[in-house]
Amino acid sequence: MISEPFEDILIYFSESLLGKENEDDILWDLAKNCISKLGFVDCVIYLLDPENDILVQKAAYGPKNPKDKTLFNHLEIALGYGITGAVAKTGRAEIINNTSDDPRYIEDDDNRLSEICVPIAHENIVYGVIDCEHPEVGFFTPHHLKMLTAVASICAIKIKSVRANKELAEKQEKLLKIREEMLELKLRALNSQLNPHFVFNSLNAIQYFVTSEKKKLALEYLSTFSRLMRFYLKQLDKDTVSLYNEIDMLHWYLKLQKLRYDDSFEYTISLEKNTEKLKEAIIPSFVIHTLFENIIEHSMFNQHKGQHFNILFSASETEVVIEVEYRDLDSDISNQPEYRASILKWQDQIELLNTVKGYAIQNQTQTITNGKEQYRKTSLTLPNLI
Repeated sequence: MISEPFEDILIYFSESLLGKENEDDILWDLAKNCISKLGFVDCVIYLLDPENDILVQKAAYGPKNPKDKTLFNHLEIALGYGITGAVAKTGRAEIINNTSDDPRYIEDDDNRLSEICVPIAHENIVYGVIDCEHPEVGFFTPHHLKMLTAVASICAIKIKSVRANKELAEKQEKLLKIREEMLELKLRALNSQLNPHFVFNSLNAIQYFVTSEKKKLALEYLSTFSRLMRFYLKQLDKDTVSLYNEIDMLHWYLKLQKLRYDDSFEYTISLEKNTEKLKEAIIPSFVIHTLFENIIEHSMFNQHKGQHFNILFSASETEVVIEVEYRDLDSDISNQPEYRASILKWQDQIELLNTVKGYAIQNQTQTITNGKEQYRKTSLTLPNLI
């Protein structure tokens, strides 16, 4: 019989679970206290695995599990099967006065004649069940049921709290990891775009214009170079950028690269008629530049003279599309300079952004034949993050 007052026992169970943030500790403590405080001889606790519709034994005290936190017979019961499975499925507690008269009874290590089974539930969510048996017929009373139901409710609230805290901690950890990956991506992109070879060549070009007394070209080159550097540094702490600002950046970058490579290529940037969508569009930062850096460097390394890059931007409410068409010449990517090998690959950047941010960026490259010449067309579809 239960000797202590109802309220005192509930306070004891509540205080016993206080501070525990591990489900196993909660369940083992609960099973142990059902024996010591409620006067039961056997207590088994199951948790529901909703994905597989089974009850998994997590803790047990009694003759079959006398050792602390050790399961000697790790049971799994299908949802709806046996008395325990039925209680988990319906969410309604049951007292079985004589298990020999109930065909649902599943004998474990020994046949016990009475059973009480209570769902661990809160707000119509069943987390598991508390199942207690006794060798005497009709041992469990409505008072036992009231007490065990209240204890199960305390346990359910505690499990809900622990799982919510765990989920929050996992989200925070994931968010921190995402931020670290994004910062690493930005630094890799910035390092790629500010690679020493590009910077030194740009400075050398400025020096050449100055020493050649081509002051207008020197000022123009220096102004463009400084704009580009400010743009990069300003975008370092941002995940998104205005498409129009990015197009300006692309103009500056291509202008510098054209000067750097002695006018070895030409380019045309076209905007679709729906300019309002283009003006409003917001896209992930550092993507467009990485794409063109790869295309330009690859083309110039293979000495594709007379190259012309036709660039078209279009936008809708949900996406921004960049299409680049240029001559597809034979190329050799072997034995390339070290600085080019260190340039961030635009496909790798897209894959990381899709994984980390879930942007679903799409890219496609195809070869187009026009008479005797072949053209490569690269399309990049970015989300419009407006």
